[in-house]
Amino acid sequence: MSDFFSVEHPIRLAHRGSRTLWPENTMYAFERAIDDYGCHYLELDVHLSAERVPMVIHDPGLDRTTEGSGPVAELTVEQLQVLDAAYRFNRDHDYPLRGAGITIPTLDEVFKRFPEARVNIDLKQSGEEWAVAEVIRANDAEHRTLVGSFVDRRVTRFRRITGRSVAVSAGPVTAMRMYAASRIGLPLRAPVQAYQLSDEYTGLTIDRKLVNAVHRAGAHLHVWTVNDAEEMTRLLGLGIDGIITDRLDVLNEVLEG
Repeated sequence: MSDFFSVEHPIRLAHRGSRTLWPENTMYAFERAIDDYGCHYLELDVHLSAERVPMVIHDPGLDRTTEGSGPVAELTVEQLQVLDAAYRFNRDHDYPLRGAGITIPTLDEVFKRFPEARVNIDLKQSGEEWAVAEVIRANDAEHRTLVGSFVDRRVTRFRRITGRSVAVSAGPVTAMRMYAASRIGLPLRAPVQAYQLSDEYTGLTIDRKLVNAVHRAGAHLHVWTVNDAEEMTRLLGLGIDGIITDRLDVLNEVLEG
């Protein structure tokens, strides 16, 4: 099992830095998650800039989170980092962090700023596998990184590029195969270290059968995106290994209770 999973159990993954509490996928959010709630695991998304530098942002476009517009891929790092990444963050309906100097970070900046943090990366577009792998290598961060995607072939390509030195989570096809196998009690092993799933997957129910099947395969089961205390309690009772959440405050209360 990768060292990625060794810090705590169950693990708390701050979804985009815990995006309900702070501007998503920003250094501000990551700092608050770590400093305010003792979080060790940062979940984030990556798109490439015009120079093919991995930028930490969820959408392919800029409109939802910044005052900018258009595709991330058409702007340079310098152009992207003059934008306000907290511009649309509207907690309590008063845009509290506009103009506070919160920008779109590069993946390299995240690794360097938080050298002890575990980083869970969602590959959001084809062709960024090499660039992300290079940043991980440059920061000697193979042991503290988990990489996944909603496209199985991206996971396969990334695993091949890194020589399996970085833990990966299953894409949706592999995940559904595991789910099907769990229904009939068949063993299934895949070259992944985690399954990160949601009840939002069509026809998928996260239950003890699935948890047991994933564990028999030697992998972790993480569930996203869980913000309700009752659901967190139910899932933890099934024996899942981690929760990906926008509400670290709620998750901490559940675990402390």
